[in-house]
Amino acid sequence: MPAPESHSEYTEETAQTADGAEAAFPPFDPTYFVSQLFWLAISFVVLYAVLSRFVLPRIGSIIEERRDRIADDLDTAAQLKAQVDETRRTYEKSLTNARARAYAVASEAKAVADAEIAEAIRQADADMETRLVESEARICKSRDKALGEVRSIAANAAVMAVEHLVNLEVSEHDAAMAVDSVKG
Repeated sequence: MPAPESHSEYTEETAQTADGAEAAFPPFDPTYFVSQLFWLAISFVVLYAVLSRFVLPRIGSIIEERRDRIADDLDTAAQLKAQVDETRRTYEKSLTNARARAYAVASEAKAVADAEIAEAIRQADADMETRLVESEARICKSRDKALGEVRSIAANAAVMAVEHLVNLEVSEHDAAMAVDSVKG
């Protein structure tokens, strides 16, 4: 195993300087500061140039594109909201108009129905009055007929009673006159 020993000797040699002191971490070693600052400046300038010419413009354009898209979306949303509000107002107006028309139609239908009912009642009253007059006329005619028959029945009964009780013969005309004289 001579190799690891030689390796540990090498690291010990490099870690010590010529005067026997330990060496510092290379980035903190002042002998390398100038070259490190030179390469830092070159790396910074190259990185700045790459970022400012290629990366940042793309990022800026993407951000501007997103900002424009968001603004367009907000404008579209505002337009749609305005359309919704207008549609709602139109709907409410048409609903109010429909209710008013329905009320007017219902009122008109009620008025027509009331007029038809009044006409039907008037016709029924007129028909009943006509029937009442006709019925009264029939009743009067029937009463007069019945009274006329009662008169003839009474005259016949009187003739029969006189013939049966008194054994006299009386004419129907005389009996009818006797019944009329009693009646009136």
